Amino acid sequence: MLYAILAYHDEAATVATWTPDEDSALMADLIKLNDRLTAEGRLGPAARLGATGDALTLRGPGKGVVLDGPFAETKEQLLGFYVVEGESIDEAVAVARELRQVNPTAVYEIRPILRYLPGAPFPETEAPD
Repeated sequence: MLYAILAYHDEAATVATWTPDEDSALMADLIKLNDRLTAEGRLGPAARLGATGDALTLRGPGKGVVLDGPFAETKEQLLGFYVVEGESIDEAVAVARELRQVNPTAVYEIRPILRYLPGAPFPETEAPD
């Protein structure tokens, strides 16, 4: 079974205040965990999302209306996600706990993935300068 692990932060109070060195150190630790899970064949697509200030929301009937920004009723914003494979949700929770050990300021939501397109490409992107 595949599980999505969604990573939430209070962007303004944490991520936006990290120095480049703090951000690089955190990413290096996360990459070590990602590399291990990839070697075990358990990690699918994972991404660090861009700033919520650059996000748009599409809502409403018909073609909808495009609005600036995400509109979650929460202090935390969705800043990244992982797709992991496991025999049970307990295995996905264990991975989320490992992620939290590396990045203790994040909140992780774990959800089963009900639809999946095997072999769908997931392009690599670079963070903006």
